Amino acid sequence: MKAVLGLEDGTVVKGIGFGAAGAAVCGELVFSTQYTGYEEALTDPSYAGQILMFTYPLIGNYGVNGKTFQSDGMKAEALVVREACDHPSHHLSNRSIFDFATDEGRPGIAGVDTRMLTIKTRDTGAMRACLLTDSDDGEEAVRLARQHPKISDQHDLIDKVTCPAPYHIEATGKDKPHFVVIDLGIKTNMIKSLTMRGVGITVVPANTPLDFITEQKPDAVFVSNGPGDPEKATNVIDVVKNMMGQVPIYGICFGNQIISLALGASTYKLKFGHRGANQPVKDLEKGTVYITSQNHGFAVDGNSLDGAEAHITHINVNDKTVEGIAHDYLDIMSVQFHPEASPGPWDTEKWFFDTIVKRGTK
Repeated sequence: MKAVLGLEDGTVVKGIGFGAAGAAVCGELVFSTQYTGYEEALTDPSYAGQILMFTYPLIGNYGVNGKTFQSDGMKAEALVVREACDHPSHHLSNRSIFDFATDEGRPGIAGVDTRMLTIKTRDTGAMRACLLTDSDDGEEAVRLARQHPKISDQHDLIDKVTCPAPYHIEATGKDKPHFVVIDLGIKTNMIKSLTMRGVGITVVPANTPLDFITEQKPDAVFVSNGPGDPEKATNVIDVVKNMMGQVPIYGICFGNQIISLALGASTYKLKFGHRGANQPVKDLEKGTVYITSQNHGFAVDGNSLDGAEAHITHINVNDKTVEGIAHDYLDIMSVQFHPEASPGPWDTEKWFFDTIVKRGTK
């Protein structure tokens, strides 16, 4: 079927539509540079509110099997690709990327110049976009993109992806700690990385009050990844602020930003964000550079950490943005990248999760 993508700057690209027919989906157009891992990326809850474009030109060649999903389904609002494979080849594949998008009720567009769109995004910054399927009305797509709220103005993204109610996973190791995990849109592999180490966890929704969390008597609090502007997560910021000094606090990605805000630091929106499985990060203590998986459009202002008495532990080699912080006195440790590595390299998985489990053990 026909499809058209309109950007807020007036750009219109037409292509081949797939997935949900007759759709009109708006969101912030962002790009990811990974070659593989499209299943993991599309099901990452941090992509809520965004239209995901892959820079790698062929997506779907090994199909979809569901075993590496990072949530219960596709969380990106739509997808944009140069070419989508309709005849995947992999022994675990049970459907194509076309079938996946259709089953999830999400639209996609193929046959477009993703290189041009990526360069435009790098030059102008991430823009609002609208994807129409069963239509080639570029003017309407641009109009809808322009009237769509900016991602910093959206207040409901976390509500769309957080768990509906608390749930508990028992510890399987002897003398292992109990973590309260605040779910802002947590990826499945974060839970796996904790539970495979025998940790007991109580996962709670983003709007959980402080009293309920303290009643769980956690050995540590873990703040997950999530979508949108971290400043909108006011309840979690207040919870973390009140828990500081009571128990150790750890976080990943959005969690790193939430913890920094709770410390009194500030965050800002990146021009086009860091998304992909090949982002170089330097450990400032060891001098080691790791290749990491990332997905974030906001960052912590490093200068604002001075008054928070926290120190920067990791930086992005490309643009020197903050990739990790720590506060030794308050026992706080968080990173902006994704050590649980889905998709992406496993360079930091063992270091990060072994460290927080050890520090969280009484």
